[in-house]
Amino acid sequence: MFFAPVIRRASYTTGPRAVDRSFERFVNEALLAPRTQARNPATLVGQDDAAWDLQIDVPGLAREHLSIGLEGAVLRIDSVEGAPRAFKAAYELPQEIDATASSAKLEHGVLSLHLAKKQPVSNVATLAID
Repeated sequence: MFFAPVIRRASYTTGPRAVDRSFERFVNEALLAPRTQARNPATLVGQDDAAWDLQIDVPGLAREHLSIGLEGAVLRIDSVEGAPRAFKAAYELPQEIDATASSAKLEHGVLSLHLAKKQPVSNVATLAID
């Protein structure tokens, strides 16, 4: 029985891993990305210091078929019973939403939402020094 030393070069060990990563990236972009976009049709159109602007595709639904709910930083959009198609989505934003300053508009199957950010209220109280 005789033993021969095995010499591994770095170029051989990292090459297949790079190919595996490239293949994995290709599969994720080609197969998983369209499915994710289909499940989550909202696109963040704009954001400034005061509000977020979202546009969501809801073809075939009228304003009577949609229900929009705001609870803290969570936005929920549901189709009501009897709507021509079912739609359900929920989005969590990084800051609470001011429902009184927010608005929604539906034109040509695109729901446009202007969601005002709730300004933080300071709970600091000042004390008089005697």
